[in-house]
Amino acid sequence: MHKLTKATKLVDKENNYYAHASRINYYDLVIDHAHGAILSDVDGNDYIDLLASASAINVGHTHAKVVEAIAAQAKKLIHYTPAYFHHVPGIDLAKKLTEIAPGDTPKMVSFGNSGSDANDAIVKFARAYTDRQYIVSYMGSYHGSTYGSQTLSGTSLNMTRKMGPMLPGVIHVPYPDLYRRHAGETEHDVAMRCFEAFKQPFESFLPADETACVIVEPIQGDGGIVKAPDEYMQLVYKFCREHGILFAVDEINQGLGRTGKMWGIQQYQNIEPDLMSVGKSLASGLPLSAVIGKTEIMQSLEAPAHLFTTSGNPICAAASLATIKVIEDEHLVEKSAVDGEYAKKRFLEMQQRHPMIGDVRMWGLNGGIEIVKDTKTKVADSDAATKIIYYAFNHGVVVVTLAGNILRFQPPLVITHEQLDQALKVLEDAFTAVEKDEVSLPDNSNKIGW
Repeated sequence: MHKLTKATKLVDKENNYYAHASRINYYDLVIDHAHGAILSDVDGNDYIDLLASASAINVGHTHAKVVEAIAAQAKKLIHYTPAYFHHVPGIDLAKKLTEIAPGDTPKMVSFGNSGSDANDAIVKFARAYTDRQYIVSYMGSYHGSTYGSQTLSGTSLNMTRKMGPMLPGVIHVPYPDLYRRHAGETEHDVAMRCFEAFKQPFESFLPADETACVIVEPIQGDGGIVKAPDEYMQLVYKFCREHGILFAVDEINQGLGRTGKMWGIQQYQNIEPDLMSVGKSLASGLPLSAVIGKTEIMQSLEAPAHLFTTSGNPICAAASLATIKVIEDEHLVEKSAVDGEYAKKRFLEMQQRHPMIGDVRMWGLNGGIEIVKDTKTKVADSDAATKIIYYAFNHGVVVVTLAGNILRFQPPLVITHEQLDQALKVLEDAFTAVEKDEVSLPDNSNKIGW
Protein backbone atom coordinates (compact mmCIF):
# COMPACT_ATOMS: atom_id res chain seq x y z
CA MET A 1 0.00 0.00 0.00
CA HIS A 2 1.26 3.48 -0.79
CA LYS A 3 0.77 6.55 1.33
CA LEU A 4 -2.23 8.56 0.14
CA THR A 5 -0.88 11.98 -0.73
CA LYS A 6 -2.43 14.46 -3.11
CA ALA A 7 -0.04 13.16 -5.76
CA THR A 8 -0.97 9.49 -5.31
CA LYS A 9 -4.68 10.34 -5.37
CA LEU A 10 -4.21 12.21 -8.65
CA VAL A 11 -2.19 9.36 -10.14
CA ASP A 12 -4.81 6.80 -9.06
CA LYS A 13 -7.46 8.94 -10.76
CA GLU A 14 -5.42 9.36 -13.93
CA ASN A 15 -4.77 5.62 -14.18
CA ASN A 16 -8.42 5.20 -15.06
CA TYR A 17 -8.03 7.28 -18.21
CA TYR A 18 -4.36 7.39 -19.29
CA ALA A 19 -3.11 4.55 -21.50
CA HIS A 20 -0.33 2.51 -19.90
CA ALA A 21 1.57 2.39 -23.20
CA SER A 22 2.17 6.13 -22.93
CA ARG A 23 4.19 6.28 -19.71
CA ILE A 24 7.10 4.37 -18.19
CA ASN A 25 6.23 3.88 -14.52
CA TYR A 26 8.64 5.01 -11.80
CA TYR A 27 7.07 6.74 -8.79
CA ASP A 28 4.13 9.02 -8.06
CA LEU A 29 5.50 12.46 -8.87
CA VAL A 30 2.93 15.05 -9.93
CA ILE A 31 4.82 18.24 -10.80
CA ASP A 32 3.18 21.56 -10.06
CA HIS A 33 5.97 23.93 -11.07
CA ALA A 34 9.71 24.01 -11.69
CA HIS A 35 12.58 26.45 -12.04
CA GLY A 36 16.21 25.86 -12.90
CA ALA A 37 17.08 22.39 -11.59
CA ILE A 38 14.32 22.27 -8.95
CA LEU A 39 10.94 20.55 -9.28
CA SER A 40 8.04 21.23 -6.92
CA ASP A 41 5.17 18.77 -6.63
CA VAL A 42 1.49 19.22 -5.79
CA ASP A 43 2.19 18.33 -2.16
CA GLY A 44 4.72 21.16 -1.79
CA ASN A 45 7.84 19.01 -1.91
CA ASP A 46 10.97 20.18 -3.74
CA TYR A 47 13.30 17.90 -5.68
CA ILE A 48 16.66 18.31 -7.39
CA ASP A 49 16.06 17.21 -10.97
CA LEU A 50 18.67 14.78 -12.33
CA LEU A 51 16.55 13.87 -15.37
CA ALA A 52 15.86 17.26 -17.02
CA SER A 53 12.68 15.87 -18.56
CA ALA A 54 14.65 13.14 -20.36
CA SER A 55 17.36 15.62 -21.42
CA ALA A 56 14.75 18.00 -22.84
CA ILE A 57 15.42 20.88 -20.43
CA ASN A 58 19.15 21.49 -20.85
CA VAL A 59 18.84 25.23 -20.05
CA GLY A 60 16.75 24.55 -16.95
CA HIS A 61 13.06 24.83 -16.21
CA THR A 62 11.29 28.12 -16.95
CA HIS A 63 14.46 29.96 -17.90
CA ALA A 64 13.57 33.66 -17.93
CA LYS A 65 14.89 34.25 -21.45
CA VAL A 66 12.93 31.31 -22.86
CA VAL A 67 9.74 32.30 -21.02
CA GLU A 68 10.11 35.86 -22.27
CA ALA A 69 10.52 34.67 -25.87
CA ILE A 70 7.47 32.41 -25.63
CA ALA A 71 5.28 35.15 -24.14
CA ALA A 72 6.39 37.78 -26.64
CA GLN A 73 5.76 35.50 -29.61
CA ALA A 74 2.38 34.35 -28.25
CA LYS A 75 1.21 37.97 -28.27
CA LYS A 76 2.17 38.32 -31.94
CA LEU A 77 1.34 34.98 -33.59
CA ILE A 78 0.55 31.66 -31.92
CA HIS A 79 0.46 29.62 -35.08
CA TYR A 80 0.14 29.58 -38.81
CA THR A 81 1.31 26.47 -40.57
CA PRO A 82 4.76 26.67 -42.16
CA ALA A 83 3.49 24.00 -44.54
CA TYR A 84 2.11 26.89 -46.63
CA PHE A 85 3.52 30.22 -45.48
CA HIS A 86 6.44 31.72 -43.57
CA HIS A 87 7.16 33.37 -40.22
CA VAL A 88 10.25 35.16 -38.95
CA PRO A 89 11.18 32.87 -36.01
CA GLY A 90 11.16 29.88 -38.34
CA ILE A 91 13.30 31.67 -40.92
CA ASP A 92 15.80 32.72 -38.26
CA LEU A 93 15.92 29.30 -36.63
CA ALA A 94 16.51 27.41 -39.88
CA LYS A 95 19.51 29.64 -40.59
CA LYS A 96 20.84 29.30 -37.04
CA LEU A 97 20.68 25.50 -37.05
CA THR A 98 22.59 25.26 -40.32
CA GLU A 99 25.26 27.52 -38.82
CA ILE A 100 25.80 25.55 -35.61
CA ALA A 101 25.56 22.05 -37.11
CA PRO A 102 28.90 20.19 -37.19
CA GLY A 103 30.99 20.47 -40.33
CA ASP A 104 31.46 23.07 -43.06
CA THR A 105 29.32 21.59 -45.84
CA PRO A 106 26.25 23.75 -46.71
CA LYS A 107 23.14 22.44 -44.98
CA MET A 108 19.35 22.75 -44.93
CA VAL A 109 16.69 22.04 -42.30
CA SER A 110 13.26 20.43 -42.17
CA PHE A 111 11.17 20.87 -39.01
CA GLY A 112 8.93 18.40 -37.19
CA ASN A 113 7.12 17.98 -33.89
CA SER A 114 9.25 15.39 -32.10
CA GLY A 115 12.55 13.60 -32.34
CA SER A 116 10.68 10.56 -33.62
CA ASP A 117 9.59 12.25 -36.84
CA ALA A 118 13.08 13.70 -37.30
CA ASN A 119 14.41 10.14 -37.41
CA ASP A 120 11.63 9.19 -39.81
CA ALA A 121 12.91 12.06 -41.93
CA ILE A 122 16.40 10.58 -41.92
CA VAL A 123 14.98 7.37 -43.42
CA LYS A 124 13.03 9.35 -46.04
CA PHE A 125 15.85 11.61 -47.15
CA ALA A 126 18.47 8.86 -47.09
CA ARG A 127 16.39 6.55 -49.26
CA ALA A 128 15.46 9.35 -51.64
CA TYR A 129 19.00 10.66 -52.07
CA THR A 130 20.73 7.29 -52.50
CA ASP A 131 17.87 5.48 -54.29
CA ARG A 132 18.64 2.59 -51.91
CA GLN A 133 16.35 0.90 -49.41
CA TYR A 134 18.26 -0.58 -46.45
CA ILE A 135 18.93 1.25 -43.18
CA VAL A 136 21.41 0.03 -40.56
CA SER A 137 20.73 0.86 -36.93
CA TYR A 138 21.96 -0.42 -33.57
CA MET A 139 20.91 -2.79 -30.84
CA GLY A 140 20.32 -0.81 -27.64
CA SER A 141 19.37 2.33 -29.55
CA TYR A 142 16.36 4.54 -28.92
CA HIS A 143 15.13 6.68 -31.81
CA GLY A 144 11.47 7.36 -31.00
CA SER A 145 7.90 6.08 -31.07
CA THR A 146 6.58 6.52 -34.60
CA TYR A 147 6.57 3.36 -36.69
CA GLY A 148 9.76 4.28 -38.50
CA SER A 149 11.68 5.44 -35.43
CA GLN A 150 10.47 2.48 -33.35
CA THR A 151 11.73 0.15 -36.05
CA LEU A 152 15.11 1.87 -35.88
CA SER A 153 15.16 1.44 -32.09
CA GLY A 154 16.53 -1.59 -30.31
CA THR A 155 16.00 -1.02 -26.60
CA SER A 156 12.64 -2.56 -25.63
CA LEU A 157 10.57 -5.52 -26.77
CA ASN A 158 7.44 -3.46 -26.05
CA MET A 159 8.39 -1.22 -28.97
CA THR A 160 7.69 -4.09 -31.39
CA ARG A 161 5.49 -6.49 -29.42
CA LYS A 162 1.98 -6.90 -30.91
CA MET A 163 2.64 -4.21 -33.56
CA GLY A 164 4.45 -5.98 -36.38
CA PRO A 165 5.28 -5.99 -39.16
CA MET A 166 7.58 -3.04 -38.57
CA LEU A 167 9.20 -0.85 -41.25
CA PRO A 168 10.93 -3.14 -43.76
CA GLY A 169 14.58 -2.88 -44.69
CA VAL A 170 16.02 -2.06 -41.25
CA ILE A 171 18.99 -4.11 -39.99
CA HIS A 172 20.37 -3.93 -36.43
CA VAL A 173 24.00 -4.46 -35.45
CA PRO A 174 25.69 -4.55 -31.99
CA TYR A 175 26.81 -1.31 -30.32
CA PRO A 176 30.20 -1.51 -28.57
CA ASP A 177 30.12 -1.58 -24.76
CA LEU A 178 33.54 -1.13 -23.19
CA TYR A 179 32.29 -2.15 -19.75
CA ARG A 180 31.05 -5.54 -20.86
CA ARG A 181 34.13 -6.45 -22.88
CA HIS A 182 35.50 -9.97 -23.15
CA ALA A 183 38.24 -11.11 -20.77
CA GLY A 184 41.57 -9.51 -21.62
CA GLU A 185 40.18 -7.28 -24.37
CA THR A 186 41.64 -3.83 -24.93
CA GLU A 187 39.60 -0.92 -26.25
CA HIS A 188 41.13 -1.62 -29.66
CA ASP A 189 40.05 -5.26 -29.42
CA VAL A 190 36.47 -4.20 -28.66
CA ALA A 191 36.47 -1.78 -31.57
CA MET A 192 37.71 -4.42 -33.99
CA ARG A 193 35.39 -7.17 -32.72
CA CYS A 194 32.34 -4.92 -33.00
CA PHE A 195 33.41 -3.62 -36.41
CA GLU A 196 33.65 -7.22 -37.62
CA ALA A 197 30.10 -7.74 -36.32
CA PHE A 198 29.06 -4.55 -38.13
CA LYS A 199 30.46 -5.90 -41.41
CA GLN A 200 28.96 -9.39 -41.12
CA PRO A 201 25.55 -8.49 -42.58
CA PHE A 202 27.27 -6.84 -45.55
CA GLU A 203 29.22 -10.04 -46.16
CA SER A 204 26.21 -12.38 -46.04
CA PHE A 205 22.82 -10.84 -46.81
CA LEU A 206 22.99 -7.02 -46.93
CA PRO A 207 24.29 -5.51 -50.19
CA ALA A 208 26.35 -2.42 -49.39
CA ASP A 209 25.35 -0.92 -52.73
CA GLU A 210 21.69 -1.15 -51.70
CA THR A 211 22.22 0.37 -48.23
CA ALA A 212 21.07 3.96 -47.88
CA CYS A 213 22.17 4.92 -44.42
CA VAL A 214 23.72 4.01 -41.08
CA ILE A 215 22.08 5.84 -38.17
CA VAL A 216 23.82 5.91 -34.80
CA GLU A 217 23.63 7.66 -31.45
CA PRO A 218 27.12 9.08 -30.79
CA ILE A 219 26.50 8.06 -27.18
CA GLN A 220 23.59 5.69 -26.64
CA GLY A 221 21.10 7.38 -24.32
CA ASP A 222 18.34 5.00 -23.24
CA GLY A 223 20.69 2.11 -23.92
CA GLY A 224 22.60 3.17 -20.79
CA ILE A 225 24.79 6.21 -21.65
CA VAL A 226 27.29 4.07 -23.56
CA LYS A 227 29.95 5.55 -25.86
CA ALA A 228 31.58 3.59 -28.65
CA PRO A 229 35.38 3.66 -28.97
CA ASP A 230 36.60 6.43 -31.26
CA GLU A 231 38.37 3.86 -33.42
CA TYR A 232 35.12 1.97 -33.97
CA MET A 233 33.18 5.07 -34.98
CA GLN A 234 35.95 6.07 -37.39
CA LEU A 235 35.89 2.61 -39.00
CA VAL A 236 32.12 2.76 -39.52
CA TYR A 237 32.36 6.29 -40.88
CA LYS A 238 35.09 5.25 -43.31
CA PHE A 239 33.09 2.18 -44.39
CA CYS A 240 30.10 4.41 -45.16
CA ARG A 241 32.25 6.79 -47.19
CA GLU A 242 33.80 3.92 -49.17
CA HIS A 243 30.40 2.42 -50.07
CA GLY A 244 28.33 5.54 -50.72
CA ILE A 245 26.29 4.98 -47.55
CA LEU A 246 25.06 8.06 -45.70
CA PHE A 247 26.23 8.49 -42.10
CA ALA A 248 23.46 9.87 -39.87
CA VAL A 249 23.53 10.71 -36.17
CA ASP A 250 20.71 11.01 -33.64
CA GLU A 251 21.49 14.03 -31.44
CA ILE A 252 18.07 14.21 -29.79
CA ASN A 253 19.26 13.03 -26.38
CA GLN A 254 22.95 13.91 -26.57
CA GLY A 255 22.98 17.22 -28.44
CA LEU A 256 22.89 20.88 -27.40
CA GLY A 257 25.63 20.74 -24.75
CA ARG A 258 24.62 17.58 -22.93
CA THR A 259 28.00 15.83 -23.41
CA GLY A 260 30.23 18.84 -22.78
CA LYS A 261 30.30 19.47 -26.54
CA MET A 262 27.58 21.20 -28.53
CA TRP A 263 26.94 17.91 -30.33
CA GLY A 264 27.61 14.37 -29.19
CA ILE A 265 29.32 13.47 -32.46
CA GLN A 266 32.00 16.03 -31.57
CA GLN A 267 33.20 13.54 -28.97
CA TYR A 268 34.81 11.89 -32.00
CA GLN A 269 37.42 13.44 -34.28
CA ASN A 270 36.67 14.86 -37.74
CA ILE A 271 33.27 13.28 -38.40
CA GLU A 272 30.70 15.33 -40.30
CA PRO A 273 27.31 13.61 -40.44
CA ASP A 274 25.30 13.67 -43.65
CA LEU A 275 22.04 13.88 -41.69
CA MET A 276 21.37 14.75 -38.05
CA SER A 277 18.18 14.60 -35.97
CA VAL A 278 17.58 17.11 -33.17
CA GLY A 279 14.73 17.47 -30.67
CA LYS A 280 14.08 17.42 -26.89
CA SER A 281 16.08 20.46 -25.64
CA LEU A 282 15.90 22.16 -29.03
CA ALA A 283 12.98 24.28 -27.77
CA SER A 284 13.33 23.59 -24.04
CA GLY A 285 10.81 20.77 -24.25
CA LEU A 286 8.25 22.42 -26.51
CA PRO A 287 7.20 20.19 -29.43
CA LEU A 288 9.87 20.92 -32.02
CA SER A 289 12.34 18.76 -33.89
CA ALA A 290 14.56 19.16 -36.91
CA VAL A 291 16.50 17.07 -39.35
CA ILE A 292 19.61 18.94 -40.48
CA GLY A 293 21.33 17.62 -43.57
CA LYS A 294 23.72 18.44 -46.34
CA THR A 295 21.97 20.61 -48.90
CA GLU A 296 22.16 18.18 -51.81
CA ILE A 297 20.61 15.44 -49.65
CA MET A 298 17.84 17.68 -48.33
CA GLN A 299 16.94 18.67 -51.89
CA SER A 300 16.23 15.06 -52.86
CA LEU A 301 12.56 15.26 -51.82
CA GLU A 302 9.76 17.61 -52.78
CA ALA A 303 6.73 18.75 -50.74
CA PRO A 304 4.68 17.30 -49.17
CA ALA A 305 7.17 14.51 -48.46
CA HIS A 306 7.99 15.78 -44.96
CA LEU A 307 5.75 18.51 -43.57
CA PHE A 308 3.33 18.79 -40.67
CA THR A 309 0.65 21.32 -39.84
CA THR A 310 2.27 22.37 -36.58
CA SER A 311 5.97 21.72 -37.26
CA GLY A 312 8.17 24.79 -36.89
CA ASN A 313 5.43 26.49 -34.90
CA PRO A 314 6.38 30.19 -34.33
CA ILE A 315 6.24 29.90 -30.53
CA CYS A 316 8.39 26.77 -30.58
CA ALA A 317 10.83 28.42 -33.00
CA ALA A 318 11.07 31.51 -30.80
CA ALA A 319 11.68 29.29 -27.76
CA SER A 320 14.38 27.44 -29.67
CA LEU A 321 16.20 30.61 -30.69
CA ALA A 322 16.13 31.74 -27.05
CA THR A 323 17.32 28.33 -25.85
CA ILE A 324 20.30 28.27 -28.20
CA LYS A 325 21.19 31.84 -27.18
CA VAL A 326 21.12 30.86 -23.50
CA ILE A 327 23.41 27.88 -24.21
CA GLU A 328 25.84 30.20 -25.97
CA ASP A 329 25.62 33.25 -23.68
CA GLU A 330 25.82 31.29 -20.42
CA HIS A 331 28.57 28.98 -21.76
CA LEU A 332 26.55 25.92 -20.81
CA VAL A 333 28.57 23.62 -23.08
CA GLU A 334 31.71 24.50 -21.15
CA LYS A 335 29.86 24.31 -17.82
CA SER A 336 28.57 20.85 -18.71
CA ALA A 337 32.13 19.67 -19.40
CA VAL A 338 33.51 21.06 -16.13
CA ASP A 339 30.61 19.93 -13.93
CA GLY A 340 30.61 16.54 -15.64
CA GLU A 341 34.26 15.97 -14.76
CA TYR A 342 33.50 16.94 -11.16
CA ALA A 343 30.53 14.55 -10.96
CA LYS A 344 32.58 11.77 -12.56
CA LYS A 345 35.33 12.22 -9.98
CA ARG A 346 32.77 12.05 -7.16
CA PHE A 347 31.15 8.89 -8.56
CA LEU A 348 34.54 7.22 -9.00
CA GLU A 349 35.30 8.00 -5.35
CA MET A 350 31.94 6.47 -4.38
CA GLN A 351 32.79 3.41 -6.47
CA GLN A 352 35.74 2.73 -4.16
CA ARG A 353 33.36 2.67 -1.18
CA HIS A 354 30.38 0.93 -2.80
CA PRO A 355 31.04 -2.30 -4.74
CA MET A 356 27.54 -2.15 -6.25
CA ILE A 357 28.79 0.62 -8.61
CA GLY A 358 30.11 -1.46 -11.47
CA ASP A 359 30.82 1.29 -13.99
CA VAL A 360 30.84 5.09 -14.13
CA ARG A 361 30.27 6.49 -17.63
CA MET A 362 30.24 10.28 -17.84
CA TRP A 363 30.65 12.78 -20.68
CA GLY A 364 29.60 16.24 -19.58
CA LEU A 365 26.56 16.29 -17.29
CA ASN A 366 25.56 13.04 -18.90
CA GLY A 367 26.16 9.85 -17.01
CA GLY A 368 25.24 6.22 -16.71
CA ILE A 369 26.03 4.66 -13.32
CA GLU A 370 25.76 0.90 -13.66
CA ILE A 371 24.60 -1.01 -10.59
CA VAL A 372 25.72 -4.65 -10.39
CA LYS A 373 25.50 -7.56 -7.98
CA ASP A 374 29.16 -8.45 -8.44
CA THR A 375 31.96 -6.45 -10.03
CA LYS A 376 33.62 -9.58 -11.42
CA THR A 377 30.60 -11.12 -13.13
CA LYS A 378 29.02 -7.70 -13.81
CA VAL A 379 25.56 -9.18 -13.31
CA ALA A 380 23.01 -6.37 -13.40
CA ASP A 381 21.21 -5.56 -10.14
CA SER A 382 17.91 -3.97 -11.10
CA ASP A 383 16.43 -4.43 -7.62
CA ALA A 384 19.22 -2.41 -6.03
CA ALA A 385 19.00 0.27 -8.71
CA THR A 386 15.27 0.59 -8.14
CA LYS A 387 15.79 0.91 -4.41
CA ILE A 388 18.37 3.64 -5.03
CA ILE A 389 16.00 5.78 -7.10
CA TYR A 390 13.21 5.33 -4.54
CA TYR A 391 15.48 6.34 -1.69
CA ALA A 392 16.60 9.36 -3.70
CA PHE A 393 13.02 10.35 -4.47
CA ASN A 394 12.06 10.13 -0.81
CA HIS A 395 15.03 12.38 0.00
CA GLY A 396 14.41 15.09 -2.58
CA VAL A 397 16.23 13.90 -5.71
CA VAL A 398 14.61 12.80 -8.97
CA VAL A 399 16.64 10.16 -10.82
CA VAL A 400 15.49 7.18 -12.89
CA THR A 401 16.96 3.98 -14.27
CA LEU A 402 17.85 2.87 -17.79
CA ALA A 403 17.93 -0.77 -18.87
CA GLY A 404 16.77 -1.69 -15.36
CA ASN A 405 20.08 -1.29 -13.52
CA ILE A 406 21.66 1.96 -14.78
CA LEU A 407 21.15 5.28 -13.01
CA ARG A 408 20.44 8.06 -15.53
CA PHE A 409 22.34 11.18 -14.55
CA GLN A 410 21.26 14.08 -16.79
CA PRO A 411 20.50 17.21 -14.72
CA PRO A 412 19.75 20.57 -16.35
CA LEU A 413 23.05 22.12 -17.38
CA VAL A 414 22.26 25.14 -15.17
CA ILE A 415 22.34 23.07 -11.97
CA THR A 416 24.26 24.93 -9.28
CA HIS A 417 27.31 23.47 -7.58
CA GLU A 418 25.42 23.39 -4.29
CA GLN A 419 22.53 21.48 -5.86
CA LEU A 420 24.94 19.09 -7.54
CA ASP A 421 26.72 18.39 -4.27
CA GLN A 422 23.43 17.81 -2.45
CA ALA A 423 22.20 15.41 -5.14
CA LEU A 424 25.48 13.46 -5.04
CA LYS A 425 25.28 13.26 -1.23
CA VAL A 426 21.76 11.84 -1.42
CA LEU A 427 22.87 9.25 -3.98
CA GLU A 428 25.76 8.14 -1.79
CA ASP A 429 23.38 7.90 1.15
CA ALA A 430 21.15 5.78 -1.08
CA PHE A 431 24.01 3.39 -1.91
CA THR A 432 24.72 2.99 1.81
CA ALA A 433 21.06 2.48 2.73
CA VAL A 434 20.58 -0.16 0.03
CA GLU A 435 23.74 -2.00 1.11
CA LYS A 436 22.39 -2.06 4.67
CA ASP A 437 19.02 -3.34 3.39
CA GLU A 438 17.23 -0.31 4.81
CA VAL A 439 15.12 0.49 1.72
CA SER A 440 11.76 -1.09 0.97
CA LEU A 441 9.87 -0.83 -2.30
CA PRO A 442 6.17 -0.28 -3.06
CA ASP A 443 3.94 -3.17 -4.07
CA ASN A 444 4.19 -2.31 -7.78
CA SER A 445 8.01 -2.34 -7.89
CA ASN A 446 7.99 -5.18 -10.45
CA LYS A 447 6.52 -2.73 -12.97
CA ILE A 448 9.06 0.06 -12.55
CA GLY A 449 11.28 1.35 -15.34
CA TRP A 450 12.03 0.20 -18.85
